[in-house]
Amino acid sequence: MRSLLTVSAAAVLLLLTGTAPAVADDGGGADRTFTIEDSRITESSGLAASRKHPGVYWTHNDSDDGPYVYAVDSRTGKTVATITMKGVGEPRDVEAISLGPDGNLYVGDIGDNLDGTWDHVWIYRFPEPEKLADATVRATQFDVTYADGARNAEAMMVHPETGRVYIASKNEDGGGLYEGPEKLTAGGNNVFRRVGEVPWVTDGAFSPDGGNLVLRSYFSARGYAFENGRLGADHAVSVPFQGQSESVTYTADGSAMMFGSEGKRGEVVRVEVPGGGDGGKDPSPNGGGGGTSSGDDGEDGVGTKGTATGGAVAVVVIVLALIAARRRRG
Repeated sequence: MRSLLTVSAAAVLLLLTGTAPAVADDGGGADRTFTIEDSRITESSGLAASRKHPGVYWTHNDSDDGPYVYAVDSRTGKTVATITMKGVGEPRDVEAISLGPDGNLYVGDIGDNLDGTWDHVWIYRFPEPEKLADATVRATQFDVTYADGARNAEAMMVHPETGRVYIASKNEDGGGLYEGPEKLTAGGNNVFRRVGEVPWVTDGAFSPDGGNLVLRSYFSARGYAFENGRLGADHAVSVPFQGQSESVTYTADGSAMMFGSEGKRGEVVRVEVPGGGDGGKDPSPNGGGGGTSSGDDGEDGVGTKGTATGGAVAVVVIVLALIAARRRRG
């Protein structure tokens, strides 16, 4: 977890951008901003938009919950299915979920709160259910290690065209983007190799066409062009203010991104993507155009331009600092 000063500084920089995400008012339809109403979901750490069930988002708790995945309807905030995974070990620190082009949900048990003390982590995979109902499913478990040693991670993304799995490690001084093997193998070790450098990351998501990757942190997000398995030009992406910013996914049509947070009745905020339903080709709500970011970005890629009332900045910084101080883990 970052020091209180570092977290507060990031909050100040975000306020000074002078911009706000373009949040949609869709009259209460699917893929709207919503609140997770299920009292069991107190640490929503990942999001994945369903392809079979429009407006439904898959999520899960962080640790200390069990092998459960929840389907939440964005129209009501209600849980419409609870999936229990069998055939896997006891989950340790589930941090991410992603839907692959094979129709499978991938669940990333990839967190390591002790910063790289576990010699391996796990990914679980099972088919996205055809019907929304409580069910127990058999999942496949994959052992994962990193070529350059164990590390902490909270972001796992499955490429929507190639099906290849990527993990972004979480480190205060900057993490790495890791590429898995072409196909995961059950019963053996799956080695992920570092292929890029990334900032502090709590979650990530590919656009539906696979051409862009968005990585978010507590107070910011960056969008990257993505081609041939490698990061390209990057730019800042506007994000909503959230108490504990933990997750992001694109809507199924690529017209918006959904940003989630942990906590009871966690809010998932819809932020429009310029260009509408074009597959999410430009992930920046500011219309960044995918160009390389200029030197006016602050920590975590947060722009420092713009002005804000000093009193408002102080109040928000205090609130965010208290939130940071109360965090029990990074």
